[in-house]
Amino acid sequence: MELIAIYPDPPPPDLARTLDMAGYRWKAVASADEAARSEPAGGWAGAVVAADQDPDGAWAVCRALRKRDTPVAPLLVLVGGGQLADLELRDELFDDFCLSPFHPMELQARLRHLFFRGADTTRPDVVEHDGLALNLETYQASIEGRPLDLTYMEYELLKFLAQNPGKVFTREMLLSRVWGYEYYGGARTVDVHIRRLRAKLGEEHANLIQTVRSVGYRFGQSRWGG
Repeated sequence: MELIAIYPDPPPPDLARTLDMAGYRWKAVASADEAARSEPAGGWAGAVVAADQDPDGAWAVCRALRKRDTPVAPLLVLVGGGQLADLELRDELFDDFCLSPFHPMELQARLRHLFFRGADTTRPDVVEHDGLALNLETYQASIEGRPLDLTYMEYELLKFLAQNPGKVFTREMLLSRVWGYEYYGGARTVDVHIRRLRAKLGEEHANLIQTVRSVGYRFGQSRWGG
């Protein structure tokens, strides 16, 4: 994936964490001049500028990125509620905005929308379903923006189920497709991993993995999902 510019340097921890979880490659810059000096050979693929802490510096960076022979786009700004009234005066400097403090899922959704319209190479390979996000490049997982601490096999099992929503798999099929061989633990291994996954997903989303009585398991909607 290509590189996106982030302002300021260092970036807000929640912004850095959200970008990492979503699998974007980014580099923080401290000023408009540094953004120009640090620009990769192929140009910035986009930018995220946090304008809620240092508005003057942030808008200067936005202006520098947009007033070029090849303007940087897409460009998303993070703003505080008190800045909304001034956005109309600067609408040529950004493509979208997000209120800060932001919810990780909202920011990720806005970024996906922007980068999907633009250079698709910046869009990470992510499996998504009802609040669950699995980044296939970084092996990171989250539910409603909350990181999930999964073991390798827990991730592989969840990924396989999420990539086949609505389909019912027996324990033997899951052993074969996920573990890839006759695992010594047998079918009980699947049950243990399912139980751990449900616990880590949390009560609200545990039912994403449904038990089909006398058959096996199916990945579907959460209890309160749509």
